[in-house]
Amino acid sequence: MDWLKPSALAAAMMEAGAAKGNLPARTILVTGILSGLFLGFTTTLFVSALVATGNLVVSAMFFPVGFILLVLLGLELFTGNAALLPYAGMAGRLSFGSIVSGLVLVYVGNLIGSLLYAALFAAIDTKFFTAAADPIGAKIAAIAALKTIPYMKAGAAGWMTAFSKGVVCNWMVSLGAVMALVSRSVIGKIFAMYMPIMAFVAQGFEHCVVNMFVIPCGIMLGAKVSISQWWIWNEIPVTLGNIVGAVVITAFGLYVAHGATAAPEPVLSPAPAE
Repeated sequence: MDWLKPSALAAAMMEAGAAKGNLPARTILVTGILSGLFLGFTTTLFVSALVATGNLVVSAMFFPVGFILLVLLGLELFTGNAALLPYAGMAGRLSFGSIVSGLVLVYVGNLIGSLLYAALFAAIDTKFFTAAADPIGAKIAAIAALKTIPYMKAGAAGWMTAFSKGVVCNWMVSLGAVMALVSRSVIGKIFAMYMPIMAFVAQGFEHCVVNMFVIPCGIMLGAKVSISQWWIWNEIPVTLGNIVGAVVITAFGLYVAHGATAAPEPVLSPAPAE
């Protein structure tokens, strides 16, 4: 049978989380950088579709491309790892220190990759900053402003809105990482991952790694947003919300539901960093 039963899925989540948490530091950082690049190009694909169609739901159907590719290539993404590593920890397969260090390293890698693609795309879009942004670049700048200024103007309520949109976003995105494990076939994995990723984009929720690309790229393309506004009113609350959504809803929820059906094993000692 192609689809895994809940008990087999629980075991697969434990193994995946333990394996990711014990990767060498260099591997986590490099694969994190690549994932940041992948989510950058899938975001520009989404924005291109949005400019062409004017329809958010239709455009959201293009976004899962980058996520699917990075998962199939075995790359590391903070938002998915924020569910799988804590799940392995709950099962006794990973130490708390390995969870924290693994998440910090992949976050840094994702940020580096996102910023690299942001600079590259902004340069391409403006003929290396010698021309005005085209409609796609202008849309990215507008999105960057929409992801920060309204939250800032709303004060504490805006901060909590960004946080809450981060929670529900990574409930869905981390489910995409889990759904990649439910099938043994490539087609099955693609279909399973596609659904929750498309759902979060179509509803306009907040993803910290996507925002690592779109907001700084928008700033480079003329958005009236400062670095401090980006971090205070979007990146920090969204990251915290993404962590809560992944750990509490996905990891803890599925562990309570199915974790006991897979026998836990002793905590693995971390692999030495390279």
